Amino acid sequence: MTHSPAAQANDLDALFAEMVPPEVLERLARTAWAEDLGPRGLDLTSAALARATGGAEASARVAHARLVAREACIVAGLPAISTLARVFAPGVKIMTHARDAQDADRGDVLAELTGPETQLLALERTMLNLLSRLSGVATRTRAFADAIPPDARARVYDTRKTTPGLRELEKYAVRCGGGGSHRMGLFDAVLVKDNHLAGVPDDALPAIIERIAREARALAAPDRVLFVEVEVDRAEQFERLVGLPEGVIDIVLLDNMSLADMRRCAETRDRYAPRLQLEASGGVTLETIADIARTGVDRISVGSLTHGARSVDLALDFDAPEPHGASTQGARS
Repeated sequence: MTHSPAAQANDLDALFAEMVPPEVLERLARTAWAEDLGPRGLDLTSAALARATGGAEASARVAHARLVAREACIVAGLPAISTLARVFAPGVKIMTHARDAQDADRGDVLAELTGPETQLLALERTMLNLLSRLSGVATRTRAFADAIPPDARARVYDTRKTTPGLRELEKYAVRCGGGGSHRMGLFDAVLVKDNHLAGVPDDALPAIIERIAREARALAAPDRVLFVEVEVDRAEQFERLVGLPEGVIDIVLLDNMSLADMRRCAETRDRYAPRLQLEASGGVTLETIADIARTGVDRISVGSLTHGARSVDLALDFDAPEPHGASTQGARS
């Protein structure tokens, strides 16, 4: 298991605290608790097993389990375990053996958990669901980031195409994979899309964009707008915007443009507005991202970092509890 460039370049503990507020994790944990344990907070199988094998004594049985990677992946989400455990398994102690953004090989132990067996069983599925999902996002992001040629200026970015309720965590996982985080929501940055500009002729575009940018910054004050970005789908639209005064817009999104048109926009930008960033978007794949990066864009947004990610295979392997000798090795729930 090795540290990734992302882990070396960022303080991921601080990043997790910044991107994932405690109330977000608490809400997630309690929602998961309710959907898994129901209105009575009951793990019916564990409760029945405890009564069948010794009642109160069985309920207090201590178990030891290992969180194991069943396939190679980029790890993400380990800091969330403590909050999940506080809700599902307050008597469980956690020892981590990995850090987020690390490369994990098949068979690597990411963490060990020790505590009441019934609590571990209650925690198991929610913990695996979340970490498998986040590690899947990080793993897919790493593949896209690695596909960008090292001499290109571009970096891969996420979008708002996230799982409802998991946005902060999935965007954090993108960072673990070496990607960049776009706006968090509709509240912190401006992206003027084609639907906003329906019916606006090209010659009126600069004036309306300048007014939108001014009003958005006034509405957001005293908070800072992360950026003002405008989507265009034709090089002619872009050439109308490139003459705006510096600082009106920060990024232009080149949506579903051909490689030739992206190169044309990059050359125009370099000539007239070198501080303006260009973002490519629309159907980007692992097979096309290298060619897109070579056009001279700064950012490549890929919705499938999140909506196309596959959860990786993680498991919680239990040691055999001594009192009744029944192994739950490789248990699934």
